[in-house]
Amino acid sequence: MPKEKPKVNIGEVIRSYRSNRGLSQGDIERRTGLLRCYLSRVENGHTVPSLETLAKIAEAMEISLADFFPGTDTPQDRETRKILGELSEEEIRFLAEIKRYSTTLSDDDKRLVLAMIRKMATVVPQARVGKAPSANHRPGY
Repeated sequence: MPKEKPKVNIGEVIRSYRSNRGLSQGDIERRTGLLRCYLSRVENGHTVPSLETLAKIAEAMEISLADFFPGTDTPQDRETRKILGELSEEEIRFLAEIKRYSTTLSDDDKRLVLAMIRKMATVVPQARVGKAPSANHRPGY
């Protein structure tokens, strides 16, 4: 009896998650120790990773193993969709930009960035009546 092909192309799913997170195959290689050429073979459907390898890849992308398989709607997925639905496109672009650069930050640096954002959010900007923006002023996104 011939083996039934899986209905999920795991390579396409991995590539989609990886690119959505702004990660390269090299980033995944560094985080997992898996060779870039192996990751390429997986993403192009030439090989199927073991469950253990798939777990390493999921961890490197900071997602759950269940995210690779359709129809597994977790409470976290529902909460994420709810939050994203409440954000403007401008806010989503801003957060995506932060995510793009945050992948290389250590946990301590991430905590520092969050502390800085909290601090900045509590400071009430002073009115700039009749003043030109300073060189440090950057317009919003």
